[in-house]
Amino acid sequence: MSGYQPGVQASPTAPHGRPQLSLDIERVLDVSARQAIRAEFSYDPERPLIVCVEFLIAGGPRVLWRIGRDLLHQGLYSMSGFGDVQVWPTNLEERATARLQLASGDMAALFELPVPPLAEWLDHTYQLVPAGDELAAMDWDMTAADLLGGREAASD
Repeated sequence: MSGYQPGVQASPTAPHGRPQLSLDIERVLDVSARQAIRAEFSYDPERPLIVCVEFLIAGGPRVLWRIGRDLLHQGLYSMSGFGDVQVWPTNLEERATARLQLASGDMAALFELPVPPLAEWLDHTYQLVPAGDELAAMDWDMTAADLLGGREAASD
């Protein structure tokens, strides 16, 4: 990543068993311009299909994206996703960095992520909830209530 060394703060035993990872990443503005930002990844085993990523820009807004865990993991090694979220490795031989592109409406942002710490953190999430077991403990009533307008609907 252009000589930029990312800062990594991993907390696999975060409060309530929710692994967290803080990375200093780069937003790719154009071929020669980049912006350093902080990305905070979090995983909730009770919502095992997604990873939350909060982007923290100095002096700017906090932006939260929910990304499919499998999509993010696959994108570290091969092209993954389409539409609003795409992830792909920048160099298949080195596997040191991956690109994450997020789009919403007519806006898009491209980020460069360090693969080793993110892959290690994602592997930890798969130890908590193995691939294929994500729906085994799903609370379908809570999920339906969320989809129908929030948790208040579950108590009606």
